[in-house]
Amino acid sequence: METDVTNLIGLDVYSDKGYRLGSVDDVMMDVDTQTIYGLYIERTEGGLVEDGVPVLVPYRWVRAVGDVILLKRFPTFVSVSTTE
Repeated sequence: METDVTNLIGLDVYSDKGYRLGSVDDVMMDVDTQTIYGLYIERTEGGLVEDGVPVLVPYRWVRAVGDVILLKRFPTFVSVSTTE
């Protein structure tokens, strides 16, 4: 499992519409159960995520993993709300 998870780091992630979201910087997982919960993307594309802020994509949204990661769902645009 460790080898498979490390292979995800650096892969480009694409939305269900074919837009590049960014590349995987880290993986959130439970090592005891060997369950992947999410893919952390540090630098996102500004066209999909406001200000290119980092996101954690739920792994249940992943459709396929190969040379790239294809998502089966992603919001059209993620806005950043500020609360003061």
